Amino acid sequence: MAKRILIIEDEVSIAELEKDYLELSGFEVMMKTDGISGMREALDHEYDLIILDIMLPGIDGFEILKNVRAVKDTPILMVTAKKEDIDKIRGLGTGADDYITKPFSPSELVARVKAHLSRYDRLKKGAVPERNSEINIRGLKIDKDARRVWVDGEEKQFTTKEYDLLLFLAEHPNRVYTKEEIFKNVWDMDSVGDIATVTVHIKKIREKIEYNTAKPQYIETIWGVGYRFKV
Repeated sequence: MAKRILIIEDEVSIAELEKDYLELSGFEVMMKTDGISGMREALDHEYDLIILDIMLPGIDGFEILKNVRAVKDTPILMVTAKKEDIDKIRGLGTGADDYITKPFSPSELVARVKAHLSRYDRLKKGAVPERNSEINIRGLKIDKDARRVWVDGEEKQFTTKEYDLLLFLAEHPNRVYTKEEIFKNVWDMDSVGDIATVTVHIKKIREKIEYNTAKPQYIETIWGVGYRFKV
């Protein structure tokens, strides 16, 4: 059965180009060109992935992202015409899985979509209880079966990618990973995408689990190399 993709994009020529390339790749695609109908479609129907523009008439992409993420874990790829990091940070912090900046090639978009769908499918299929289903390190508890995290008994809310990144590092303690290695393992992509995404997610995770983000006790920065989960 074909995967269903929802495109919310007000520039009709761009939306139609995205739709054509995705359909040629075997996807079933729905297109909405304003924020209000786009959010209604995203909330009322099930899609395997949403491509969401930031600048939309009616309701902007950030508002749609917040409302959809409150009830669904559908992978969301944000599209921005701006290059400013603040939009990327805001989108990722609100729960987007990734972002792509205009102008982009249709082939890059298709590659991103396939990579996120592949990883999401593996996460769903891999939700089999394990004997060692919990990680407990100095007040940090990660329940791998439930995909939940606590710090000193207080539950912290994580986006899908924040949790994936934290779990990846916690399952490989004391090993130093470069940003490129993290991007490849957590986002399941090599050259496609922007590894600055890793830095943004590390910052958001630290804000939730570290007592002092200036002196992190869990996720250390190894200058000039990458990051290490300290045990």
